[in-house]
Amino acid sequence: MKRFFLLGFLLIQTLLFSQEKWDIQFYNEVVNREVFIYSDNKEEMPISAQFQFKLKNLTCTLPNDEIVVIPPKTRKFLIAKLAPIKANEGNSFSYSNSYNFGNALQETFDDDYIYSLPFEKGKTQSIFQGYDGKFSHQNEFALDFDLKIGAPILAARDGIAVVVINNNTKSCPNISCAKYNNKIVIMHSDGTFADYSHLKYQGTSVKKGDHVKKDQLIGYSGSTGFASGPHLHFAVFINRIDGKRTFIKTKFKTSESDVTLLEEGKSYTKNY
Repeated sequence: MKRFFLLGFLLIQTLLFSQEKWDIQFYNEVVNREVFIYSDNKEEMPISAQFQFKLKNLTCTLPNDEIVVIPPKTRKFLIAKLAPIKANEGNSFSYSNSYNFGNALQETFDDDYIYSLPFEKGKTQSIFQGYDGKFSHQNEFALDFDLKIGAPILAARDGIAVVVINNNTKSCPNISCAKYNNKIVIMHSDGTFADYSHLKYQGTSVKKGDHVKKDQLIGYSGSTGFASGPHLHFAVFINRIDGKRTFIKTKFKTSESDVTLLEEGKSYTKNY
């Protein structure tokens, strides 16, 4: 019987807003009738992927729906190997995948970390929407700082800027406008991410890949995207493969001696 391979196809789905296009590739190589599926991840962050295979006369080392985490800055990372079951029969395969940035399998993080208030020293800012807020924070540990347009935004924690978007001008008080959020996403050393959103048009002062220090200027507040007015949306999270996020409560330094969870309706002064 004639031996043959039908090389597979990829159906790639990004699970966040369409602004993000990750620099990652999936490809196949055939060696001695075995198929090796690889990935090149050129991003500064890990990428999690989930595969669905359709196989004829082939075994696969990666079960369907199992999540594989591709390390950052990795070339030719082995995803799976396909091998013939019966040597003298034809075989074929196809596969699809979905992926998202971050380690979707992560469960632990540094829950003792103390964040710095993300605005200038000497300023007092209020939290006009806090955790599980009624407007847009339902079931979400996120904070909205009442920052005016053009107010400096400082990094609350060290990390690497992995998403920088600053070319949007549109906004509306509806989730349909979330795709127009100007934002910076910073990856922390424990694998969590911080989202700084609604920055003004051209309002970023860091680039993707930059290493950011705590209290460093990273951008300027605005009102872009899903917003009813100017503010800074701040949230720390772990991404999941289905596009959902596990949000994390964050402790902030509010004075030289005080550390607390910030509350809706209260104001905080940065005196350090």
